[in-house]
Amino acid sequence: MKLFNSLLLASAMTATFAMAQDDSVLKPAVDEAAKINESAAKSQDKINNIADQIDSKLQAFKTLNKEIEGLNVYNNQLSKQIANQEQEMADLNASIDEVSVIERQITPLMIRMIDGLEQFVALDVPFLEEERAKRIADLKDMMDRADVSASEKFRRVMEAYQVEMDYGRTMEAYSGIHSIDGTERDVEFLRLGRTALIYQTRDASKQGVWNKQTRQWEELDSSYRTQITKGLRMAKKQLAPDLLMLPVAITD
Repeated sequence: MKLFNSLLLASAMTATFAMAQDDSVLKPAVDEAAKINESAAKSQDKINNIADQIDSKLQAFKTLNKEIEGLNVYNNQLSKQIANQEQEMADLNASIDEVSVIERQITPLMIRMIDGLEQFVALDVPFLEEERAKRIADLKDMMDRADVSASEKFRRVMEAYQVEMDYGRTMEAYSGIHSIDGTERDVEFLRLGRTALIYQTRDASKQGVWNKQTRQWEELDSSYRTQITKGLRMAKKQLAPDLLMLPVAITD
């Protein structure tokens, strides 16, 4: 029995000693494995971080590529617009050159038109002489002005021609001063287009008509008084249009 106990004790001591020896051998290995695992975990964390960074940069790269594609499309469109604008500028410069040529040609034409209008008025029936002379003088002054465009000058010249054309289709009464027998008298003029120009004094005691052939004023007898008075009232819109019996000079 004592022997058995001794054997058991010896066996236990041997096992304990063996275990002690195993611990001294395994502990460094376990510690080293733990370090390796810790190092592997840190490496994995680094790998994960690097993977996240790569993924983020990849997304940024894809986004940048889309922006580049959009910018390329935008630049292409801008290039087309710039080319179109350059063509428009070229066309505009060509038009400006053409306008300059036209302006150089049209200015002498306008001057000739004004001179022709002045001659026409001088040879025409002498109605509204001051008004018509002033219109021509204004046109001449306008031609020397640099602040008036060529198009506006031409418009004004054509407007003056239109006014003169309208005189031939209208009936008009206006007041003025006329020399009768060497005396200045206040009279009313009656213009029937360019067909007749007649005057009558305020008291209707004197009447006269412009003779186109002799280019002189001729006195009319009192038999025309009623018709002239009627014509003046018609021209002033005081009487409805009606037939008038008035002298008209016949021209060749």
